[in-house]
Amino acid sequence: MDCLFCKIVNGEIPSKIVYEDDLVYSFYDIEPQAPFHILIIPKKHITSALEINDGNKDIVGHIFKVAADIACEHNIAQDGYRLVTNVGKNGGQTVGHMHFHMLGGRNLQWPPG
Repeated sequence: MDCLFCKIVNGEIPSKIVYEDDLVYSFYDIEPQAPFHILIIPKKHITSALEINDGNKDIVGHIFKVAADIACEHNIAQDGYRLVTNVGKNGGQTVGHMHFHMLGGRNLQWPPG
């Protein structure tokens, strides 16, 4: 499989890790859009939120728990943060592996773009 994020999880491409467990891998975004900008991804390849099913839905719940823990660890929980996943080309998804952007450290405007 020629998936950028799978290669990062497998250590084939270096990343600055934030968190890792059996299900989830998190690392700093290489083009940050906020003072704190990381990606949180499932280690298992799931192309997008459209592929969430009964067999992998618990991973998404775990990602949200990990995100809350990371926000507390990095002192962005109290002021707030944004957690977003893009789905498909028109949704802004550029890597075909489900991932969540966590942005914080500044006032995030709405709508985002």
